[in-house]
Formats: sequence, structure tokens, C-alpha cells
Amino acid sequence: MEKVIKCIIVDDEPPAIRLLEKYIQKVLFLELVATTTNALEALQIIETNPIELVFLDIQMPNLTGIQLSKIVDDNIKIIFTTAYPQFALESYDLNAVDYLLKPFDFERFYKAVSKVKILNTAPKDKPNDETLLFIKTNGKNNFEKIYISEILYLEGLKNYVAIHLVSKQQIITYSTLKYMNDRLPKQMFTQIHKSYIVAMQHIEKTSSTGVQINEKELPLGNSYKNIFFESIEKNKL
Repeated sequence: MEKVIKCIIVDDEPPAIRLLEKYIQKVLFLELVATTTNALEALQIIETNPIELVFLDIQMPNLTGIQLSKIVDDNIKIIFTTAYPQFALESYDLNAVDYLLKPFDFERFYKAVSKVKILNTAPKDKPNDETLLFIKTNGKNNFEKIYISEILYLEGLKNYVAIHLVSKQQIITYSTLKYMNDRLPKQMFTQIHKSYIVAMQHIEKTSSTGVQINEKELPLGNSYKNIFFESIEKNKL
């Protein structure tokens, strides 16, 4: 049976609440516990219910969505829903799962909540050294910690590699795809193109010309097809 994610809506605009209610009703793995137009009331709801996900507006009286997100437990996932694009960067600094810019359609909404589903179904065991990576970013001693299970795919960009993650858009590091490929677990990752390495666990579907991950179609290079489909064969039913 599919795990249900308990959620609340926090928005001071009733039409926005009604739209989210409509979208949530369409998603089988979401259960709406409550709605509120007041961020302070939302805190009380979160403290007295097993809330796992908050759809959170930003511009609200008394307590903003940004302020509320800093107060709630780190295990509670946040999806911001707002008409103000200028807060997007700050929201990702707060580890928000996604940032829905009003007005958004159901397809965009579903993509956001699917990220929460993936995060909630990831192994909860304490990671060992093999599942933990420190990625070098800008500056001599600047590193960002990620878990291997968060990686969707890696994209080669000449002298850089873009690491696309479940929980963030991407991390750019000065490296090569070959260097990354030599150090990633072979049973979890495979190269499908001169410019792409994919995480097997996040593949949604395949074709003779491409691989779909997180609703994005990545090209499948001719010289990588045999090895790739050999990996698929090992896991088919």
C-alpha cells in the first residue's frame, strides 16, 4: 500500500487554498489534514498533528512563510506557493523542496509533490561513508555535502559537471564526467551518453533513443546502448 503524506495548506488567499485543495484531491499519496490563512495557527496544527508537508505562502501577516519555515522541524518538507519570484533563491537556501510560482497548473504541482514522495521513500538509515559525498564548489575550501541517493543524473559541461539532485536544482563543480564516473558506485550509476551519467534508481522509462528522469528526456548515445540495456536486463521482471 502506498504511503500517504499528510499535508497542510497555509495561505492568506482563499482562492489559492481552494485550488490547492482541488489539486491535492487528485493525488492519491497526499492527505490534506488542515488549511489555514494564519501562519501562527499553522504552527499549532504542525505541533499537534503528524504533518510531513506544508504548502506555504510567503507574504502573510504576523509571520511570513519564510519565518515559519525557519521555525518548523527540519524533517517537515516545505513547498512554497507564492506570486513573488524574488524569494526563490532564499527558499532553496532554506532547503525547500520546490517553489511554485502562482499561477501554476496541476502538472507543475504534481512534479513538486513527486519530489516529496521520492524524498520520503528514500532509505532513512544513517548513511555510511560510501553514500556520502562532499562536492567542491567555488573557492579553495568550499564543499557541499550530498548523499548519493539524492543524485538524479550528472551532466558534463566541458571542464565542469552539473550534478542534478532530487532536492535542489543542481550543483556545479570543476571536474570531468570521467572523474565522476570512476568514483561513483557502478551498481547505482551508468553512463548513457558522452555528456550524461544517470542514477539507475531514478530512471522513469527508457526508449531506444533516450532515458527519462524526473520528467526530463536525456539522450542515449549509440556507443553506450549495449552496456546500458545490459544493466536494465539485470533488474527487469
